[in-house]
Parts: sequence; structure tokens; C-alpha cells
Amino acid sequence: MPLSAYASRFAGLALANITREYPNFPAHLNTGPDERLEPSSLHPAFYGAYDWHSSVHMHWLLVRLLRRHGGTPALPETGPAVDVLDRHLTAGNLAVEAAYLRARPSFERPYGWAWLLALAAECRALPGEAGTRWAGALAPAVAVVDDLLSDWLPKATYPVRHGNHPNSAFALGLALDSGQLSAATDRAVRERLLAWFADDHDAPAHWEPSGQDFLSPALSEADTMRRVLPRDDLAAWLDRFLPALGTGAPCPLLDVPVVSDHADPQIGHLLGLTLSRAAALRSLADALPEGPARSRLDGAAEAHLSAGLPAVERGDFTTDHWLATFAALALDPVADGR
Repeated sequence: MPLSAYASRFAGLALANITREYPNFPAHLNTGPDERLEPSSLHPAFYGAYDWHSSVHMHWLLVRLLRRHGGTPALPETGPAVDVLDRHLTAGNLAVEAAYLRARPSFERPYGWAWLLALAAECRALPGEAGTRWAGALAPAVAVVDDLLSDWLPKATYPVRHGNHPNSAFALGLALDSGQLSAATDRAVRERLLAWFADDHDAPAHWEPSGQDFLSPALSEADTMRRVLPRDDLAAWLDRFLPALGTGAPCPLLDVPVVSDHADPQIGHLLGLTLSRAAALRSLADALPEGPARSRLDGAAEAHLSAGLPAVERGDFTTDHWLATFAALALDPVADGR
């Protein structure tokens, strides 16, 4: 299933959502009665799509689609997409965003940080003047995130392992993929990931999924270790971490989650889990040698993708404001075309 088959529909979702200011769920601490709290005042670039991180990664989705299919029949929304991105990704707007991040060092840590790095990377990879302009405007915010990461990592004694936004493995893997980190911060991220995860074994896969997960703790960790371990070492680590994959024993991570209510904002996270699992399973399979474990991962990735894709565009804001990003990750993983 190529991304091109969904490009126009996903672009329509992104355009509708990043320009939709309300409803909005700002993660903002109100410090006084005179503060302006309108989303577009706090976040002139990333005010839409319900919350800041969703806005950032739906901007990423638009740029990704432009890079893959801009100017082709698969993406008739090329012109409107460029126009919206030109309005949002300006130096002035992003200076406000950078200052907001600098003043609030735990805001969107680490999930939103990672998506901002991914957005900057996508802009840099987009041929032409527009991508260069957007990447330049994003540069100050990228520098802030790099500084915040380097300050935070030495204090992050323990990883966050649950399947929601604060998950350490998913965000730091995305940050590494971006290629936007300074050499020192990139090295610090890799060292921290190895310190956290290198000795892990016998992951409690039977505990997954939790009721509100949109990430798999075990698969997010495994997929991030793929970024930092040599291929041979990864296979050995995965045998220790998820031994059922190699033995052929049942593994709940390979079973498509049951989603009892697609419209419930929290239960609906499980729709994202089907897609984020699909991306992780595919990337892990591609990193393993031919064999039973790789075949099982490939098959599970396809099953998860087939289950998740029909839910992406439902006309329900609870899922429309974010889910297409994870569908794009599953169809066209970040690391594939960098």
C-alpha cells in the first residue's frame, strides 16, 4: 500500500486541522490574569489540530507529502499546502515558538520536541526554495530543542516506558532519525539509550496493550535500539528482549488490538497503536536477517496496517486531528527515504 494512494486524503486532513484553532487543549500554565491565552497568540505557528504536538506532526505530514508527491496528480493540494506552510512557518512565528520552548523546559518533553526535529528535517530534505526557507525559520527552535535535550538527558535517570506521549524510546528514536541534533547531543542520546535499554531482557509483552496506548512500550524500545545497535548485535538483543519472536511462541505484540469505541478519545488511541506498531514491526523486520522472526514481524506489520488504515479518515475530530501522521509513518517510515 503506497503512500501515494492516500496522499490527497491525508493532505486534506492536515490542511483542515492545522488551520482549525478550536477545539483546543493547550498544555499551558496560566501565570496571571492578564495573560493572553488564545491558542494562536501562544503558538502562532502551531495553534491548530487540538494540541501543540499534533499540530507539529500534522505540519510534518504536509511537508512529507510535498516531498514525496508534491506537484504530481497524487497531491492536487500542493498549492494550498505550500500557502498554509508559508503562513505558519515564518521566522516571526517560529521565534515565538522557540521562545516559548526556551521559557518552559518541560513543555512537550520529549514527544513534541522530537516531532519538531522531524519537521525541520523534512523541510531540509524538501527540494526547492520553500523547504530551505521553512527549515531556516525552524532553526532557532531546533537549537532550543537541542539545548533542552542536552540539559535534560543527564537528569533522566530512568526512561518513561508507558505507551503515551512521554515514552522515552519513541521520541529519542525519532530525534536520532531527524539528523538535526548537534554531534554532542546525538552522542548523549545514544549513550542514554544504551544505558537505559542495553541490558533489558524478557519484556513483559503480555502486559500490552494498556487501555490508552498509542505506542507499544516494547516495540518502541526495540525499534529505537535498532538505531543504536549494529545489525548483528540487534538480533542478539532482540532474542533476549522478546524471545517469543524467535521461538515461534505466541506474542501479544503481534496481535491486532481490539478497539471497542473509535470515537472515544482515549480508547481511540488504540487505533494509533495499530499504526505505530505497524511502523515499528516493519522497521524491525527490515533490520533482521531472513528467518522465522523476520517473517512473523512482516506478517504482523501488514495485519496491523490493514486494520488501522480504514480508521484514519472518519470525520471525527478525535482521530482526524492526529491519526494520519501515524498512518504515514507506517506506509513510509521516516528512516526509509532520508
